Amino acid sequence: MNTENIPKFGGTMFREEPLRTSLLALIFCLALVSECSAQTKPQAQANEPVAFVAGQAIYEQDLMSVAGAGLLDLRKQEYKLKSDALSQLIRKRLVEVEAKKNGLSSEELLKREVDSKIPDPSDEEAKGYYLAVKSQTTLSFGEIKSQVKQLLKNGEVQQAREKYAESLRDKTEVSILLQPPVAQVAYDPARVKGSADAPITIVEFADFQCPFCGRAQSLLNDILAKYKDKVKLAYLDFPISQIHPYAQTAAEASRCALAKGKYWEMHDAMFADQSKLDEGALVKTAAGMGLDQKSFESCLKSGKYKEAVQQDLQAGSQAGVNATPTFLINGEFLSGAGSAAEFTRIIDRQLSALVAKAPTQAIP
Repeated sequence: MNTENIPKFGGTMFREEPLRTSLLALIFCLALVSECSAQTKPQAQANEPVAFVAGQAIYEQDLMSVAGAGLLDLRKQEYKLKSDALSQLIRKRLVEVEAKKNGLSSEELLKREVDSKIPDPSDEEAKGYYLAVKSQTTLSFGEIKSQVKQLLKNGEVQQAREKYAESLRDKTEVSILLQPPVAQVAYDPARVKGSADAPITIVEFADFQCPFCGRAQSLLNDILAKYKDKVKLAYLDFPISQIHPYAQTAAEASRCALAKGKYWEMHDAMFADQSKLDEGALVKTAAGMGLDQKSFESCLKSGKYKEAVQQDLQAGSQAGVNATPTFLINGEFLSGAGSAAEFTRIIDRQLSALVAKAPTQAIP
């Protein structure tokens, strides 16, 4: 989305609204000569048995096997709302602490350290934003210029205030205990790359014919190299046969290779050239690795691993996976090919949390 957020002051120190909405609201208010204001309120949750049947408890996590992705999406939305609210409160508290050290109120500190350093926007900048919503009003730029310039100034000040508040983290200890929604999935130790004792496990749900999954492989190798014994990778099959007709066969081929001790070689070869995933090509790939061609072809034709592949698919669906690639980093979801920064942010946070929980135990 290209929505540009230009905040508007409305009684709270760190509140954001889209520029277009704010500017239109301003125009509407001026046109009707009335005042506009808005207020929002927060919310909360818990994790205990939700039902008992003949004395046996049904827990909230059990609901995932039925509700799947829909319930997970709701939890992700809730976490994002809570996380955004927490960030605002942390910034507010950091400013309060710094203000107290300086013998000032929060507002006095922000005006001195931030507001006074922000220049007024030019007439050209104001006119540019006015033209973006000109079709929504009959007011001329001259009639509304000072209000638009103030709105833009407020936006610059607000962003600078947030940046300043973030800079105060280096001066104050901040511990975040809010955790994102997680899903625990069993994986096959025989399809794991990295140290078995690594405290962080990346469970990858992927499809050998999925181009985005193919692009993610070099990134995953970089992550494993960077974190060495701290991170391991477990691969689970999630063939989306509706759009990838060779995905199921490729997944079964990887199991045939696994039985001969060549799983990761076959895994890497299939992702390296996703145009060679038909049965004939897979047999040739296996032969190129030194596997017996007839034995491999027989394994592939038998369909002996079809059910095993489907078990991975079912486990992913129950956990809320609905696209590839999807990663569970110690149970925390990361959907799509992702970036090094996204993986690093989650892994570093989780490693820090492990150290905080067990300060006397060294993380390898």
